[in-house]
Amino acid sequence: MNVYVGNLAYATTSDGLRALFEEFGEVTSANVISDRDSGRSKGFGFVEMADDAAAREAIEKLNGTEVDGRTITVNEARPREERSNRGGRGGGYGGGRGGYRR
Repeated sequence: MNVYVGNLAYATTSDGLRALFEEFGEVTSANVISDRDSGRSKGFGFVEMADDAAAREAIEKLNGTEVDGRTITVNEARPREERSNRGGRGGGYGGGRGGYRR
């Protein structure tokens, strides 16, 4: 089961997240999501657990608890939605800009 963890402190690492959830069972993966440009944590992450019952127990026991000075939100992750082209306009360079002045 994939678990969403929100409101993480910026200092929380993927290893710290893994250690937190390993109390409840086997953790397949743990990732704190970071900004592509700055590398800074975005304040949320995902933990994948091998056993659904262990994941549900972790959600129940950890949701609303304080970790690294922040009250975290823990729940079952929703499936990732397919992303369409942002903005709804066609892609490519210079699309829709018009001509130059003569």
